[in-house]
Amino acid sequence: MAKKADLLAELAKLDKDTKLNTRNTIAEIEAEIMKLSGLDKIKKDEAPVERAESLTKEPSVEDVEESEKAEPETFAKAGKRSKKAVEEAKAEEERQARKEEATETVVEEKKGPKPVARPLIERRGKKYQAAAKLIDSEKIYSLAEALELATKTSPSKFDATVEVHARMGVDPRQADQNIRATVSLPNGSGKVVRVAVFAPETDVKAAKAAGADIAGDDEFLKQLDKEKIDFDVLISTPAYMPKLGKYARMLGPKGLMPNPKAGTVTTDIVKAVKEAKTGKIEYRVDKQAIIHVGIGKVSFGAGKLEENAAVFFESLKSQKPASIKGSYVKSVYITTSQGPSIKVENLYN
Repeated sequence: MAKKADLLAELAKLDKDTKLNTRNTIAEIEAEIMKLSGLDKIKKDEAPVERAESLTKEPSVEDVEESEKAEPETFAKAGKRSKKAVEEAKAEEERQARKEEATETVVEEKKGPKPVARPLIERRGKKYQAAAKLIDSEKIYSLAEALELATKTSPSKFDATVEVHARMGVDPRQADQNIRATVSLPNGSGKVVRVAVFAPETDVKAAKAAGADIAGDDEFLKQLDKEKIDFDVLISTPAYMPKLGKYARMLGPKGLMPNPKAGTVTTDIVKAVKEAKTGKIEYRVDKQAIIHVGIGKVSFGAGKLEENAAVFFESLKSQKPASIKGSYVKSVYITTSQGPSIKVENLYN
């Protein structure tokens, strides 16, 4: 535009009455100037050369602007040449250009050295590490040796529970392989079990005489309405089970819902209460096909613990499904509440 203004000023000096203005192109203004100054004849001789140069010369910004004004861009009604499609294509090109510029400017951050994690045993407490030194991790102990060692390697200040962890060769997703049973330990579990009984009034007195901590009918349901749970085992008669249906979502996740397989749904309330109080425990396989069960306390000593363990394994052996293929019990470990684990020889395939 600046060039055009200069040319018009030069033209005005030659011809004050010129009718050319900014609407005319630069070429028209230059032709009028040459005509008035008498240079058009000379330019005719040089026209072929100038034409050749103009063909090789890149157009200026002003020329592009003038050509755009002279020939506006046309669009199709639809398709790739429509106005919307062209604008989207230009926007995509600009986005890709910005993306390339951003990737070029990104500087790779230098990563530091990979952190070295300490072994798990070094992250344990001093008492645990001292107890772990008494156990040979490469050795497979007999049941008697493992229980004797468990009573010596408990780092807890309290009377810890001795636990059995058995990895089973069953598929818990199969109904016939979903192991769940109860067993009465001859020396008890060492735990103080709070037993609740939900039964008719005729059985309430007998249940309390047998050692039940809580026994009742409608009064017991009022406690459940308040979500008051102060018991470890709940025993009910078959006739009263429908009344507990509305509390299944509260009792089920805590393992307190009465179940015939666990012996907590029975007509013999007195027997069920005595068994629960004297050491009857329930065990079941979890989703990872492992059974976790406590067989007593460290204070029992190795002898009583071995008697309890033998009864548990006999019960476990009797629950072997007929459809099982391969090993029934894959591995067995003995441990205490906070102590290291001890691998036990597997005699229950």
